[in-house]
Formats: sequence, structure tokens, C-alpha cells
Amino acid sequence: MNANGTLEQQVQDLKRGAEHIVPEGGLEEKLALAKKENRQLRVKLGVDPTRPDIHIGFAVVLRKMRAFQDAGHKVVLIIGDFTAMIGDPSGKNKTRPMLSLEETRRNGESYVEQASKILDPDPDKLEVRHNSEWLGPLGFAEIVRLASTYTVARMLERDDFTKRLSAGVPISVHEFLYPLAQAYDSVVIRADIELGGTDQLFNLLVGRDVQRAYGQAPQVALTTPLLEGLDGVEKMSKSLDNYIGISEAPEVMFKKAMQVPDTLLYKYAELSTSLDLREMASLIEKDVKAAHRTFARELVRTYHGDAPIAGAEARFDYVAKGGIPDDVPEVTVDESELQDGAIWICKLATLAGLTVSNGEARRLIQNRGLRLGGEVVTDVNAQVTLPAVLQKGKDTFVRAV
Repeated sequence: MNANGTLEQQVQDLKRGAEHIVPEGGLEEKLALAKKENRQLRVKLGVDPTRPDIHIGFAVVLRKMRAFQDAGHKVVLIIGDFTAMIGDPSGKNKTRPMLSLEETRRNGESYVEQASKILDPDPDKLEVRHNSEWLGPLGFAEIVRLASTYTVARMLERDDFTKRLSAGVPISVHEFLYPLAQAYDSVVIRADIELGGTDQLFNLLVGRDVQRAYGQAPQVALTTPLLEGLDGVEKMSKSLDNYIGISEAPEVMFKKAMQVPDTLLYKYAELSTSLDLREMASLIEKDVKAAHRTFARELVRTYHGDAPIAGAEARFDYVAKGGIPDDVPEVTVDESELQDGAIWICKLATLAGLTVSNGEARRLIQNRGLRLGGEVVTDVNAQVTLPAVLQKGKDTFVRAV
């Protein structure tokens, strides 16, 4: 995006992939005002460091931040080391356990480093803050004032609270403080725009009301869609193992990109890359396999540059044709596990970490899901001599020695 582009061009680029913009026309007004006053907009994103790793689902909103930077504005990345102790109730059907400040700070250490793969680190375009700076020393009188800006009735309008209340699931009072604390972040840094996933819309709107109560112009709330994971159903999550991490090796990233469900490929391209969407839509319609490769190459290029693309694609093709790659992780099997120099195939699969039990290994073999040296294992009683290369699925290899 060109910071010197027309207002219309900037609006078009900034709206790409946006789910909600509140109020309608608010983005255009903020951009026009900034241009008139010859100043940068302050664009806020708050992240609670409950997990240290960033995947491309979370990167969707970071890419939107980068778009604002490219348009000439300053983004404020708030590490919610204090709010993470409260726990965001968004989308939760029960109270989240509270974390310690030390835990949240440890988890947050890698956020900025990973985010720098996407954001421009220029201090004129990026400001990094921790909300413990202002929430930690906040006195009780000020907390009461903050709480007075919002009603219980309005707080209970949010879907997750309503559902929990109807189901008789407890709601702790401290959970009401979370959206207020997030809103106070907007007051402190004087946010013009706040970004978040669609599950954050309520919190972003609370920020608008609280800013008004503190005599500030309300921020524009802009949300981006939640990206489904590789399973095509659940939201992308490391805990569900349906994610593509932005720090994963190029060959892993390429492989996972090729696993994106056909029905979600356009959405992945729209939210995770800068590919031309009209060209991508046309290619998906004509040749979805070629479209997958285009997306996979672009995703690797985005996070690793051009150099590793060819190698990642060649490795994918080699494995797809039944080849065994050189970079296979090794597992050492203790000699005590061997009998007459061999080991039962099911036990080997479990010791190698491909299955959690011998029973699961047996079922895997019965479903023709395990290979030994490139050949499908059909005998659940097979005895194996080492070294041996086991393969689960299309591209999970272990060399047992």
C-alpha cells in the first residue's frame, strides 16, 4: 500500500478482508481527518500473551496493522500482560483460570519478535506498550470511576455472558472488568482505531463508550474474520493442531498450505497473503491444484522470502511420490526393547511417538496408515530390525535407530 495513494485507494486496501467496521463510514472519516490535520492515526491492537506462538490465523489482524503502517499511520501493539491475568471471557463458556503477571510476561516475550515478521519496526510506525504500565498502578477510586461508565445490563448483552447466565454457569465479577480494562487501554493511548477478531467486537465497542465517558472521540472498531484451521471446521488453534505457524520451516509451511481445504483456499489467500484476489478466484475455478501451489509459494515467500520456495516445493513433490526425505527426525530405541535384535511394529510406532499406545498403532496399521521404509505395513505382528524409517500419513516421518 502506498502512503501517498488516494484516500479511496487506501480505504479499499484497508477494507480488504474486514468483517465489521463500526460506525459505517467511520474509517473514511478518520482517514480524511488525519489527512486534513496532517497527522498519523493511532491504530491499536491488544494481545493477551496466553500462548507464545503466532499462527497465520492470528496474523490476519497483524497484517491489517501492517496495512495501516503502509498507509503512513502508527500502530500501537499493546501486550496485555495485565489483562491476561483477568482472562478474556470472549467466546468462553466458563471462567478462565487467572495467570500470574510473571507468566503473562514470559509468554509475551516472543510476541514482538514474531510480530516483526509482519510489522514494520520503524519507531515512527510502531509503538509497543504493556498495559501493566497503567492498569497495575490504577487506584481503587479510578477503577470505580471506570466501572461507572458501563451498566450491568449492557454487559450482559454479550452472547457468551447471556448463554452462561441462562445455563446457570457462574460468571465472576472480575470478568466484567476485562472489557473495561481493554477499553481503558484505548483511553490511555488515545486510539483512533482498534483492531481485533470478530470475537472482539463487543470489547471494541465498549472502548468507544468508555472513550466518550473520558471526553475522547470514540475509536473506530474494525474486526477481521476468524480463520478456520486446516480441519476446515474449528478456529485455527495450536492446541487443536490445525494451524500454520508463521515461524515454521518453509517445507512445513508449504506442506500445510497444500492441505488447506479447497472451500477455504480463497479465504486463506485473502486473509493471509497479498495475492490478487480476482486472479486467485479465477485460478481456483479453473485449476484448484495449481491455485494451492500459488498460495503455498506466496505464503512461504511472505515469511521466508524467495530463496526456500523451490526447495520446499521439491520436497513436497518428492514425498508425495513416495520418497523419504533426508531431514527425518531420529528416535533412539533402547536395546532393552529389542528381542533377538528386533522389535514389534506396534511397540516401535509408539516408542517413536507416532501413536500413543500399541492399540492405536494396531488400528493405524489395520487402516493402512503406517509405512515402513516406504511400504504400507499390513501385518500387525511384524517384527522390525533397526534402523528403520516409519511414516504416518503423508509426511510424518521418524527414523528409529
